[in-house]
Amino acid sequence: MFKDSNLNTEKLVESRPGKERIKIVQKIVLETQKLTKKFGGLIAVNNFDLKVNRGEISSLIGPNGAGKTTVFNVITGLYQADGGKVIFKGEDLAGKKPHRIITKGIARTFQNIRLFSNMTCLENVMAGQHCRSKEGTWSSIFRTSYQKKEESEIRKIAKRLLQQVGLWKFGDELAKNIAYGSQRMLEIARALATNPDLLVLDEPSSGLSDRESEDLMKFLKDLLKEEDLTILLIEHDMNVVMGISDWVTVMDEGKKIAEGVPEDIYRNSLVIEAYLGKEEEEEEI
Repeated sequence: MFKDSNLNTEKLVESRPGKERIKIVQKIVLETQKLTKKFGGLIAVNNFDLKVNRGEISSLIGPNGAGKTTVFNVITGLYQADGGKVIFKGEDLAGKKPHRIITKGIARTFQNIRLFSNMTCLENVMAGQHCRSKEGTWSSIFRTSYQKKEESEIRKIAKRLLQQVGLWKFGDELAKNIAYGSQRMLEIARALATNPDLLVLDEPSSGLSDRESEDLMKFLKDLLKEEDLTILLIEHDMNVVMGISDWVTVMDEGKKIAEGVPEDIYRNSLVIEAYLGKEEEEEEI
């Protein structure tokens, strides 16, 4: 692999007997440029720049109210930006609705779990695949052979994903009846069912025990090894952030204040100040 540091590209050289084939791919899978979002007189996100490299785990962190979830909501189409751009795989996502953004290859989970509570775990994951379904309403009504074949394939993929997150034994259980930590993993499985290029996770370790957080970290690391996937997450647990991130971006009051590898962020004075506050200088008497 050869990387061009001046361009958002990588050259992948595939060798075969008698010939070589060069494939150009984008190094940056997601980028925001001067992203701005306002709510009345409040500027929640202010000229925010973010870059997410393909095949890496990137974390977006910051104190409460920094604007992190607002950035996620703009990226995934729940909010429309008031300024700037969201570029995904070279395409501007401006004006696109959430269901269109999913088909482009971005899937997300939420800080507050949003499952179909009265559907089984298997049905929840199957529902995630319908954005990729090719059969239409009439095929579903008349149960054509093509529709039956596609549904069988959807069920097979859902089973594989439930096995991957360790929940296949709960396949026939209603989502509302499984433990909170399992619901977190179920939501990730449903997001993966959309076959995303970018998985966006909002507080995935929220409410988890230390052991469950460790299991989550291992799962996400293994996931990147096994799948052609990129992960962007918001996370408050610094053990998780420092343990799995390739790159960390820090927000405060809607603006980017730092970015870098975890070790540099951990020692950054602006980041420490944003989280802990600035020490008040003692007044001389």
